Amino acid sequence: MRSTLFAIRDRLDRAGILLSGLCAVHCFLGVLLVGVLGLGGEALLSPAIHKVGLALALVVGLVSLGLGVLRHGRVGPLVIGGIGLALMAAAIAVGHGLPEAVLTVMGVTLVAFAHIGNLRGHVSR
Repeated sequence: MRSTLFAIRDRLDRAGILLSGLCAVHCFLGVLLVGVLGLGGEALLSPAIHKVGLALALVVGLVSLGLGVLRHGRVGPLVIGGIGLALMAAAIAVGHGLPEAVLTVMGVTLVAFAHIGNLRGHVSR
């Protein structure tokens, strides 16, 4: 049973890294397409996309990083991921524009590093 939980946690960490990367690409493409070319503002800047993304990040991050603490006893990835998630939440609060993109990219970068640290944490034990 424990090995099944850890396998799920590993998959969630990998999913978290992928989601973080996709979110960063979304931010960069959104700024480029909307700001420079004036294309896709309705779809790319939809508040629903950001709220769903944050909800997914919260679920995947808290479950996988929380399970990581139980497995390897290192709280660091959970703290780093929590700060990243807080930055992502702040990005939603500031509204659209450059500050939102900067906060989001900083947040997803921290979340991705937290998931990587979580994956590496169980290897070092």
